[in-house]
Amino acid sequence: MSELRLGDVIDDYCVKCRRITNHSIVSLVEEKPAKVRCRTCYSDHDYRHEQAPPSRRDLKKQELFNEVLSSINPAAAAAAEPDSGKKQGE
Repeated sequence: MSELRLGDVIDDYCVKCRRITNHSIVSLVEEKPAKVRCRTCYSDHDYRHEQAPPSRRDLKKQELFNEVLSSINPAAAAAAEPDSGKKQGE
């Protein structure tokens, strides 16, 4: 893959359009896209690596799963919950 530059077109999930669309790179951090602009609705947002945020239904299912798991085995529930306070890569 060639080196990415400002203005290059890449695919990403648009939070406003709610689908994967073409985006232009607006800013780079360490040669990786940081901010992108949707070429359909022209909204700027962080680069999401083509990943849609989880739906409310999925979040509710996970919450219910953790509640049931904690009633059965509290130690297992603590291990199953993702660390929301920690950033990736730490």
